[in-house]
Amino acid sequence: MPMSRLLQFAASINRLNTFVGKSVSWLTGGLVLLICIDVLMRYVFQFSQIWIIELERYFFAFIFLFGAAYTFQADKHVRVDLFYSRLSEKGKAWVNLIGGVFLLFPWAWIVLEVSLRYARKSWAIGEGSPQPGGLPALYILKFAIFFGFLLLILQCIANIIQSLHIIRQQD
Repeated sequence: MPMSRLLQFAASINRLNTFVGKSVSWLTGGLVLLICIDVLMRYVFQFSQIWIIELERYFFAFIFLFGAAYTFQADKHVRVDLFYSRLSEKGKAWVNLIGGVFLLFPWAWIVLEVSLRYARKSWAIGEGSPQPGGLPALYILKFAIFFGFLLLILQCIANIIQSLHIIRQQD
C-alpha cells in the first residue's frame, strides 16, 4: 500500500480519536456535577444513593478509557523523558515506532482480547451491580474497556504509520 494511502488512513484514525476524545471530555462536567450532588446529599442530608456513586465511576472510566487514545494522539500522555526531548524528529520517530510496535501494541492487544471475553461473559449473564440499588448493566462498563483499548490500538497504528513516514522522509 502506498504511503499516501497509509497516511490517509492514519489521518482518519486521528479524526476519529479527536472526535471521541473531545466528545467524552464533556463528561467531566457531568462528573463534577455528580460528585457535587453526592457530597451535598451525603454531608448535608446524611443520605446517599449507591447508583450515584457507581455512575461517578462509570463517568470516570469513560473519560479515562475513551480519552486515552486522544491523549496519546496529542502526545500529552505520561512519558519518562530521559533523552526523548533531545532527539531529532527522526530519532523521536524511531523511539515512537519501536515503542509502539514492541510495547504499546502487544500489551494493548492482550487487554483487548481479555476485555472482550470479560465483557461478553458479563453480557451473557446480564451482570449488574452487586450492590442493592446499584446500576443494572455492569457489562456496559466492561465493554468500555474493550472499546477504549480498540481506539488506543488504532491510534498506535496511526502513530506507527506517521513514524514510518518521518523516518522514510528524512532518508
